[in-house]
Amino acid sequence: MADRNPEPLGRQFGWLWAAYAVSTFGTSLAFDAFALIAILALHAGPTQVSALAAAGLAVGAALAVPLGPWVEFRRKRPVMIAMDLTRCAALMSVPAAYALGLLGFAQLLVVSVVVGAAGIAFNAASGAYLKALVRPQDLLIANGRFESTTWTATVLGPPVGTAAIGFFGPVMTVAADAVSYLLSAAGIRAIGGSEPRPERTGAHGTRLRPRDLLEGWRCILAHPTLRPLFLNTVLVSGLILAASPLLAVLMLRDLGFAPWQYGLAFGLPCVGGIIGSRLARRLVARFGRREVLLTAGALRACWSLGLAFVGPGASGLVLVIAVEFGLITCMGVFTPVFATYRLELVPTDRIARTLSAWSVTSKLTVAALTALWGLLAGLAGPRAAIALAGLLMLITPFLLPRHAHLPHEERDPARSPA
Repeated sequence: MADRNPEPLGRQFGWLWAAYAVSTFGTSLAFDAFALIAILALHAGPTQVSALAAAGLAVGAALAVPLGPWVEFRRKRPVMIAMDLTRCAALMSVPAAYALGLLGFAQLLVVSVVVGAAGIAFNAASGAYLKALVRPQDLLIANGRFESTTWTATVLGPPVGTAAIGFFGPVMTVAADAVSYLLSAAGIRAIGGSEPRPERTGAHGTRLRPRDLLEGWRCILAHPTLRPLFLNTVLVSGLILAASPLLAVLMLRDLGFAPWQYGLAFGLPCVGGIIGSRLARRLVARFGRREVLLTAGALRACWSLGLAFVGPGASGLVLVIAVEFGLITCMGVFTPVFATYRLELVPTDRIARTLSAWSVTSKLTVAALTALWGLLAGLAGPRAAIALAGLLMLITPFLLPRHAHLPHEERDPARSPA
């Protein structure tokens, strides 16, 4: 079915999409907000900035381990609303403390932990809710819209957010992000409709069992296609995000770029994400899912090394924009195809636990690599650490699933978009 109808997925999906859009824009507006606050307001160095990112991710992910099984056997919309409100309250504490002159490194860490744990629970619930809300044949359309929305928000958010920091101070975007979660909660509540309570047969009913904590990992590691996709995506995201705070230090402190230039360098290339997400379904229809997944997955590993060569001035800014554009375009194609395939492979009664396990592992990996790369930057400098991350990215295509484990998706001309 070609995507010609403005709302082919229905009113309820429209509200879910609107809620996603507003919270995503808020998060993009607050792009690297805690790192910028630490650098500009608390005068932190690369090791501290990396430690802030790493510790928040690690502790938040650890707290989220029991949340996946807890979410699995509860109605998903109330969980999503509660997690949005939790993130709103935590983030609002930052501008409040800053206004009172009480903001410190410890508070940024605590808020990062709370927001991270709530985000994992929200994503686990929303993935399960999306699979129940949308027809299987429309999942790629839905995930493509989410991906396009993500990159659209990222085009606009970082430049606007960093400009707002320059005019209004370092915590303004955190307040805007908090409000976006409040609006997201309102949008999810407006979806309406009934949602049956998930049931689990057996003597334990819906009580949380110790084995439930590991069920998501068992589901991933026992599957011949999920397992290599899991290893690939976790390592790629870990290497990209581990280098991110170091690139902020390199550009803002060492090379003297202004905050608005830093925001522009990461906002403008996100046009590539919009292009990639719009192309994803067309490419699948023409070449098949296997070829698109493997090709885009391999190509997205080829760009990060270029960030090690950024220099001062206009040429350095252009280099960052070009590298990020190539990387993000490939990610824009890969992510909706991957997200759809993952939802199709995971049994319905294990989605929340599997997505939670995936997110927890990804965040713990990001935390560990971010801490390690912070130490490397302290010893060898940010540029050398960024270069090492780029070199290691080049091996990640070998972790993609082999052809034998990833069956062809037959091309369907009837479903090829116009």
